[in-house]
Amino acid sequence: MRLNNILQVVDAHAEGEPSRIVVGGVTDVPGETMFEKRWHLEHERDSLRQFLLFEPRGHVALSADIVLPSNHPEAEFGFVIMESTDYPAMSGTNCICTATVLLEMGIQPMEEPVTRFNLEAPGGIVGIEAQCRDGECERITFTNQPAFMVYEGEQLDVPGVGEVSVDIAYGGAFFAIVDAAQIGMEIVPEEAAELARLGALVTEAAAARFPVEHPENPEINTVTFTDWVAPPRNGGDARNANVVRPGRLDRSACGTATCARMAVLHAQGRLGLDQDFINESVTSTQFVGRLVAEARVGEFAAVVPTISGRAWIYATAELGHHPADPLASGHRVGDNWGAAPVLSAPLL
Repeated sequence: MRLNNILQVVDAHAEGEPSRIVVGGVTDVPGETMFEKRWHLEHERDSLRQFLLFEPRGHVALSADIVLPSNHPEAEFGFVIMESTDYPAMSGTNCICTATVLLEMGIQPMEEPVTRFNLEAPGGIVGIEAQCRDGECERITFTNQPAFMVYEGEQLDVPGVGEVSVDIAYGGAFFAIVDAAQIGMEIVPEEAAELARLGALVTEAAAARFPVEHPENPEINTVTFTDWVAPPRNGGDARNANVVRPGRLDRSACGTATCARMAVLHAQGRLGLDQDFINESVTSTQFVGRLVAEARVGEFAAVVPTISGRAWIYATAELGHHPADPLASGHRVGDNWGAAPVLSAPLL
């Protein structure tokens, strides 16, 4: 067997949403901050994302996280997040999976019963509190950067959907938050394909209609996701289905979407500080959110959210490619990826 460009990876999922954590083989990424490293990978080395996530090594629901040394004095490690089509500034499931892998693989020293450390995401420093026992990480709680609402109850005309009322909020990305009852949905697995299809239309319309810009990072400046919300069905406080490009549902309750939703609820006087907010996914897995402080981000009243959830490692591997493999760079097909077949850029 001959393999080139070998990467060491650990695969895990957080409440059902899978991530591939790259712990070896990527060492030199230019940039002082994780946001700068993210920019370099996106614009100069996107072939790495395609290699990790496109078929045959990946699939449309998989994300990847590149673990890198951090230059920030308060962070033990940094990570750059890669999804199906883009590079989010922050992701709850990717953060929880990365922290779990660092601890259970012995990269970050584990202290029982609680290990505390910081990670640098492209969106900023994230505080980690890990509940640990018998060498295993049982639960991760992360403290996110502040979340805030930008628009409330705005009417949006969506081609192919109709008029819907939306809230726009930041929780690590900008989300269009829409009550699924407006389209007659309850957020159950049988509705997943239609929720994803319609949600992609809402995201496109919201991005065109509502200008957004993070006051502290103007390069975060578009509505990226639609988050359908509904009443709970499994003992929680609410339910959601976050639509991820190119048109599929997050398998978890989406940590950053939960942060954005809590910011909206707090601004509306419906969620106070230090109250648990249990958010269910389309598969009924749960994240536990909590608002621990109020803050300001530029002109916006904001809140500091925490998200608690679990992750499980299910594979370790070395990924590479045979030098004669005609699909070594990765490929995608329109039945799953929502695009014509595409071969990736030159390898790594």
